[in-house]
Amino acid sequence: MQDDREEVIQAWYMDNSDEDQRLPHHRNPKQFVSFEKLDELGVLSWRLDADNYETDPELKKIREARGYSYMDFCEVCPEKLPNYEEKIKNFYEEHLHTDEEIRYCVAGSGYFDVRDRDEAWIRVWVKKGAMIVLPAGIYHRFTLDSDNYIKAMRLFVGEPVWTPYNRPHDHLPARKQYVEAFVQKADAGQAVDAAA
Repeated sequence: MQDDREEVIQAWYMDNSDEDQRLPHHRNPKQFVSFEKLDELGVLSWRLDADNYETDPELKKIREARGYSYMDFCEVCPEKLPNYEEKIKNFYEEHLHTDEEIRYCVAGSGYFDVRDRDEAWIRVWVKKGAMIVLPAGIYHRFTLDSDNYIKAMRLFVGEPVWTPYNRPHDHLPARKQYVEAFVQKADAGQAVDAAA
């Protein structure tokens, strides 16, 4: 059975080209990444009804279950975002946060790039209806795609904290916890498999 998230979220390994960051940057041949693989990295995702986000019971359920009490919107495009060029450059600097990053795309589209366990970039393309959660401590970056527009709902547990910590910030507790929970745990699991 097809996962309905596939219509609004796709993920793939990126090439190493320095061409325009807004291009897809597929490897040749293309290497897509499954939702299971994203889950293993702590990246969670849902497909929601973006036309009815005010009344969507599914969104309400997620917010209650995960404690997302604060919400606002961010529109990223040259016309709406002050200091657009500078902000886009900053968003694309590899960084982490000490809290989850929760984004729900209600219009437009964009790319969240995350590192896998071997430091390779995975590009996650979100379109209208996609909600993703990047765990605290994961190195990531964001850019628009060639349509140059996204409107995203930002969710937080409690007061919003916007602080990006550009790489390297491996000493932060959030990074250590992420590595322990998602990187080392997986390495230990692979070692056990190899011994079996």
